[in-house]
Amino acid sequence: MRIEIAGENALIIYFGDKASPETSAKVQQAVSVLEIELADRLIDLVPSYASLLVIYDLFSCDHLEIKKHLRELLTQLDQAEQQVGDLVSLPVYYSPESGPDLEMLAQNANLEVDEVIQIHSQQEYRVYAIGFAPGFAYLGEVDPRIAAPRLSTPRQKVTKGAVAIADRQTAVYPAESPGGWNLIGLCPTEMFTPDKTPNMPVKVGDRVTFKPITRDEYLALGGQL
Repeated sequence: MRIEIAGENALIIYFGDKASPETSAKVQQAVSVLEIELADRLIDLVPSYASLLVIYDLFSCDHLEIKKHLRELLTQLDQAEQQVGDLVSLPVYYSPESGPDLEMLAQNANLEVDEVIQIHSQQEYRVYAIGFAPGFAYLGEVDPRIAAPRLSTPRQKVTKGAVAIADRQTAVYPAESPGGWNLIGLCPTEMFTPDKTPNMPVKVGDRVTFKPITRDEYLALGGQL
């Protein structure tokens, strides 16, 4: 692990050079410890794939003090109880109607559409990071049989709730936006609700599974086509 300056009142802790379940667990472990130990000196913690951004209150501590304290706390991580994230199940209506890239992805993988759906929905994914847009959770890792590169030309508009794959990551678009991921279905679950606490159904460190549902079930849950 290494600690580097990331701003006048921010430090970033690197736990490794690449994402992995073990590194992600260490990041989440650090979040749990620092939230308690830094208390009112802390403004925010922003976890990512293999790093943690620590934003602190300049009026309660200085750079040298907080860096020293972080080093002391990080040495305790191996002894701290590892956090097992919540298991969240998200419903998905998989079909060529709801996922315009589903058939092409299946064809490129030499699989039937039903096989792609089965592989995607049987995997348990870890929330590695939240970014790009509020509620956009980067989930990994997708089975290599259905991993697919980003589109060469991104779409100008991706539907809210679109379930997508890019390389070995998968995600649900929380709102209509541009995007270059491969679209394979639609999820009716609200991924970001600003006036709700918590405002997202998942957080970094959680585990996510996808449950296939029918078109009628999707519409009954509030989904739109």
